[in-house]
Amino acid sequence: MRINPTRLPLLSAACALALAALTAAPATADATAFSWEVVHSGTESSFRGLDAVSADVAWVSSDTGEVLRTVDGGATFEDVSPPEGATDALLFRDVEASSADIALVLAIGSGEASRIYRTNDGGATWDETFRAENEASFFDCMAMSSRKDGLVMGDPVDGDFQVIVTSDAGRSWDYVSPDAIPDALTGEFGFAASGTCATAAGEDAWFATGGAEEARVFRSGDRGLTWDVSATPVQSTESGGIFSVDFRTAKLGIAIGGDFALPDEAVDALARTTDGGVTWELVDEAEAPAGYRSGSAWFADKRGDERSMISADQKSVLAVGPTGSDVSLDRGKTWEPFDDGSFHSVECVQDATVCWASGETGRIAKLVSTD
Repeated sequence: MRINPTRLPLLSAACALALAALTAAPATADATAFSWEVVHSGTESSFRGLDAVSADVAWVSSDTGEVLRTVDGGATFEDVSPPEGATDALLFRDVEASSADIALVLAIGSGEASRIYRTNDGGATWDETFRAENEASFFDCMAMSSRKDGLVMGDPVDGDFQVIVTSDAGRSWDYVSPDAIPDALTGEFGFAASGTCATAAGEDAWFATGGAEEARVFRSGDRGLTWDVSATPVQSTESGGIFSVDFRTAKLGIAIGGDFALPDEAVDALARTTDGGVTWELVDEAEAPAGYRSGSAWFADKRGDERSMISADQKSVLAVGPTGSDVSLDRGKTWEPFDDGSFHSVECVQDATVCWASGETGRIAKLVSTD
């Protein structure tokens, strides 16, 4: 039952408390309530691209031109790779799927190596819908805010970040004017480590950077057509910065990363925002994950107003990296490790408590929550 908070004053105090107890999910006691159930893909590939459609359906993509799909909860994986991808050994670093049939896959690399393929039949056939023409281009990650609307961000060319947008489910793409995006800093770029350096929902979109004097988050309120930018307190180095950004609501989000050259260390590698990314607050090292983290996802990604009553699940957020996985049970303020295995990416199903992770040597896993 959903309660409208504006009507609570009309209820007696006892009734309101009773209704709140029925609405809220049981609080998760600690990180031991979470674990990964590994379901091996049958390959030794490194899977950085991942999208979770449901408890049964997930897509992954690899650095060796592979795209795999499961429709039975990970019991089996089918190779549904674009034929040209395997031939060219493209680096498929991101996949966005809306069903068991419809998916987009992003290949990264310089110039023509940056491409997008689309399938409408579960990977039986693919259409190439974008190929970068400028040899200086290098696209990093993709985010869909709906079945039709989405964007892909790329590293700067001549000081300007590249962003392309779609409004027809990835069938065609248009470049956003460089004048609509704040200038890049010297050395600034995005990280194509997990497909989560960009995220989008509704009208809102964000992408994150590193490599320069400061790590920044760019934000848009019109599906990527115009952008603003804010500096964050996350440490930025030549090989470090923000690798993953994710928002539970239009206001509440996290930005996490570190330095991939120092995977066991995490110095000033996590920040939170409660105003949509305008300002960011650093999470103290003592409370943050202990190593570099390349992926993040809210456990129960239910968009809503933070002023209304939300479940304990909606306060939980996951982070993964080569040295382990962590969970926060308080909106990203404090974190606990729950697994020491290596993963690149984590994705959770919106409006559900279903999450998948993917990583090196063919590792794919589903989240198990005992709470």
